[in-house]
Amino acid sequence: MQFPIDFLTKIVYIKNRNIYKEGGFKMERNTDTRQMKYEALRAVAELAFNDGLNEENIDNIPFKIIPTATPRFRCCVYKEREIIRQRVRLAMGKPPLPIHNVENIEVKSNTIQVIPAACEGCPINRFQVTENCQKCMAKSCQSACAFGAITITGRGAYIDQTKCRECGKCAEACPYHAIADLMRPCKRSCDVGAITIGGDKLATIDESKCVSCGHCAAACPFGAISDMSQITEVINKINDKNTTTVAIPAPAVEGQFGAEATIGRMITALKELGFDEVVEVALGADAVAYNEAQELIENHEKGEKMTTSCCPAFVTLIRKHYPKLVDKMSNTVSPMVATVRWIRENIPNAYIVFIGPCMAKKEEAKFGVEGSPDAVMTFEELNAMFDSRRIDPSNCQETPTEATSYGRRFSGAGGVTEAVMKAVKEMGCTDPIKAKGCSGLKECKVALAMLNVNKLPEDIIEGMACEGGCMAGPGSIAPMTQLKTARMKKIKGKEDDNITEMLNGHEFMSVDMERDHE
Repeated sequence: MQFPIDFLTKIVYIKNRNIYKEGGFKMERNTDTRQMKYEALRAVAELAFNDGLNEENIDNIPFKIIPTATPRFRCCVYKEREIIRQRVRLAMGKPPLPIHNVENIEVKSNTIQVIPAACEGCPINRFQVTENCQKCMAKSCQSACAFGAITITGRGAYIDQTKCRECGKCAEACPYHAIADLMRPCKRSCDVGAITIGGDKLATIDESKCVSCGHCAAACPFGAISDMSQITEVINKINDKNTTTVAIPAPAVEGQFGAEATIGRMITALKELGFDEVVEVALGADAVAYNEAQELIENHEKGEKMTTSCCPAFVTLIRKHYPKLVDKMSNTVSPMVATVRWIRENIPNAYIVFIGPCMAKKEEAKFGVEGSPDAVMTFEELNAMFDSRRIDPSNCQETPTEATSYGRRFSGAGGVTEAVMKAVKEMGCTDPIKAKGCSGLKECKVALAMLNVNKLPEDIIEGMACEGGCMAGPGSIAPMTQLKTARMKKIKGKEDDNITEMLNGHEFMSVDMERDHE
């Protein structure tokens, strides 16, 4: 059936406050780039819920979002509509179409994708001589350049950009630091060196290095990098009355949709959206803390080091960049997988959807670990779905929740360590065990490098790819201050929560918590 999408014209967008809202609900921590993504996701969600995803309606989305002849951000409306069209393809779980040379461009299906039409090619030369150049006699910059790109003129050093290979030797050699390094935002954000620049100046992602953290997607000022979505598949399953759908929100859900949108209200909102059941991943996090505590005690007794395995980007970092350390990873599954396995013991044929702030979770679902969810969504995508159905979680009724405060601590940096150490204490272990908390890929790489040469003084590394932990993930939709406040409010005064009792009460001890290292 054909379904009109005139709702898009009703969206109120307040540029000066970086807030957009519909029917009283507002989503913060947004820029124009995220607004465009939101509009595409919401358009697709609205059509999918109403069985309107036919070719005509899909083709009309760019014109509904940009109905006038005046461009909002780019050079012309035609470019903007092409960007929307490629975003719509991502929202439907398809790679964006290349803008030229279709036959010669490999179409990839990885989670993090470059949107060709949106990439500006950032026409800036990486290394540029500034006014700080003193025209010195040493000419260290010229001597350091192996490509003959630097000459000395009456105005100082000059870089021939046609010869420059961006090695950075000139900048390192200059005693006055007169050569500026203007690295592209996407490339600067990538701590694993997975972003390269093609001959057409468009960004390219090297899949052999990428850990799917999504930091480049968050960093690009033009929104030219994004993640593939499964919202149409999820909505189709919700609409199918013969399918039992289960939503499993991550611990980082607290505070995402406003201070009043507690986890209890989020559970109600998800059921209003159409999910049959909702289970907190915080419960699976309790189980992970318990099992990793057992591993930690065993390894400590043997004098061996280990790492956590909750963060999928951290796990991929080890697999791709520190393969010798794979056997040091915890053999416990992630909270997401633990929760799925527990659900499948009770509802074997359920269609299970993980919802969180993490783009890398979409790749984790492809790892091949038994018990992976059927689909993964971010809070960005969930927000688009809520708005398409006019659901405001803040106005929903409270539903009782089940998980300890320690499972909910997993959303912040250091939270996994707190939970594991609590479980260690419950097991009666009083040995002096030390943990190394790593917030962000840079810190993770330093700790792993030390472990790689047997110089790590701590017993366990807690690796979080995002600075601040999961709540700072690229799919998060609320300011960090708001999320930290909501998290502290939820765990404050609950230090006596008992992980063991919680797991026994939910018969979680029988769930297989081990993963086999690939």
